[in-house]
Amino acid sequence: MRMLIRLILVVAVVAVGAVVLPTYWPDAPWNRPGGLSSPTAGTTGAIDKEKAREVGAEVGERTAAAAEKVRDATHDATITTKIKAKMALDDLVKARRIEVSTDGSTVTLTGITGSVAEHDRAVALARETDGVTRVIDRLQVSR
Repeated sequence: MRMLIRLILVVAVVAVGAVVLPTYWPDAPWNRPGGLSSPTAGTTGAIDKEKAREVGAEVGERTAAAAEKVRDATHDATITTKIKAKMALDDLVKARRIEVSTDGSTVTLTGITGSVAEHDRAVALARETDGVTRVIDRLQVSR
């Protein structure tokens, strides 16, 4: 388990380095004037301002809807990750045997636990997580 956590930390450090390092590379093409840009293109003819406004409004609405979906998905993934991390760090719960799915503030637990104590602990970890208002328990205790 500790090896998995170390691996995740190493991957996170490498990812941060991949994002931060290019900003400190002075000769990079994206730091040169006109480095990655393409030549500008002009327009000919008259521009229908009303049509442009309508298209702009439609694009804005679609963008807002997409941003809302991304925010919801990110929120769900955050809650799921918090619960899975708590289970992974808990000595009693075997997190690999429990699936956690989140829809809004409702969390569903499915899978098989080895004991009633493990079952109760998994449900408790989910319930005590910030942002969770309801836990649907579909865990089965193996006998």
